[in-house]
Parts: sequence; C-alpha cells; structure tokens
Amino acid sequence: MSGLDKINHPRGDALIAEYKERYGDKTLIAFSRGKDSIATAIALRDKIEMIPFYYDDIPGLQFVDESLDYYERTLFGRKILRMPHPTFYKQLTDGLFQPMRRAEILGAAPIPRINHADVVKMVKKQEGIEGDILSATGIRALDNAIRFMSIRKHGPIRPSAGNWAPIWHWSKKELLDNIEASGISLPADYTFLPRSLDGWSYLYLIPLREHYPQDYARIIEWMPLAEAEIHRYEINQRLTA
Repeated sequence: MSGLDKINHPRGDALIAEYKERYGDKTLIAFSRGKDSIATAIALRDKIEMIPFYYDDIPGLQFVDESLDYYERTLFGRKILRMPHPTFYKQLTDGLFQPMRRAEILGAAPIPRINHADVVKMVKKQEGIEGDILSATGIRALDNAIRFMSIRKHGPIRPSAGNWAPIWHWSKKELLDNIEASGISLPADYTFLPRSLDGWSYLYLIPLREHYPQDYARIIEWMPLAEAEIHRYEINQRLTA
C-alpha cells in the first residue's frame, strides 16, 4: 500500500476543476525541463492554459536552449519565458568560483537580490496577468516522507506557497508511463547528466565538458574557477586510487 488512500484530497480532473474555480483558466508552470515538470505539463495539456517559465542558471547554454525550443514546439505551443534564477545572482554576489579581483568587483556591483516571488511578479507583469494565480509544480506525495506529510496536511493547492501540485497522486511509474505514452522526449542531458541541471559540481561539469564543450566554456566565462572543482575531484580520485 502506498498510503495515498489515506489522503482525501482531489486529484486529476477534479483537482484541475477546483483550481480553475478558485483561480481561473490560467496557471503558471515552473518548467525545469526535468521529468516531473514535463509530466505536469502533459497532465495539464488541453485542460488549462499554461504559462511556462524557466529559471536560467546561466543564460545562453546551448543544450538548455535546444530543449526549451523542443518543448515550445511539442508541448506548450508557445514561448517558454526565460527568467533569471535567484541563485545565479546570489552566486555572483557571493563570488562563487570567482578570482579575487573579480569577486571584489561583483561584490561591489549593484546586482539585484531577487527571490522566487519576485520572478513570479515579473512573469505576471510580462504576461499582463492581474490577480492571484499559482504555479503548477511536479511535486508528488510519494517522492519522500516530507512531501507526503506536506500534501496530506496542506493539500495540493497551497496559496501561501504560491503553487499547486496537479500530479501529487502519481507514482513514479505513472509519471514515466504518461511521458512515454505522450511521445514527448526527455531532454538530451538526461542521457549524460545524473539529473536535470542542478548546480556546478563535478557531476555536471565533467559531462558537460565532454558533451557540450561550448557550454562548458560559457560556464567558465561566468565562473572561471569552476575548473578548480574538477581538479579537486581528480586529485581526490588519485589519492583514493
């Protein structure tokens, strides 16, 4: 037993109908290009108007742009908004992987500090949306115990958090089956990264250097000392060999 029978919240079309009754016929969707957000878009397709936006970790990465273009054509039928990732600005002002002199300049520069609520405001302004609207996410109750308890306690529609979870009741098998049945492909980086892009550890940098050297070079332009992360890994490998 998965335990989902203990959660008496609306699901599927009933959940979408409840959302539309409360917030209208549009929803934002924070589209990470990962399997959870792809499945969420598939579940909502043809049932509600989606306004997808993507948090850009570093602007202009080819493998990201290629996949976003693919999902614009095959999944959304519209432009996916590219929005600045709050973490990207924070990494710059914190001097992550920056030489000393450059870190000093970035630290003194008027780089804005933004959060996810600020990004949502920018999306709404760009789309001319007034009033309340939530972001659809791929959170599922069976992901882990914390999410299970959160969904059970707060439900799949969470105005205080600004989001809702259309596929909260799906198992991982249901998620993968729905993606396969849709004919929509996972992004190319799923074939060589441990998961969709999530930071700048050696787990991502080494495969990117091999498969997308031009994107790796762009990352190094923004964060020159990221190469030190690879060197650290290589040294540790030699020491433990």
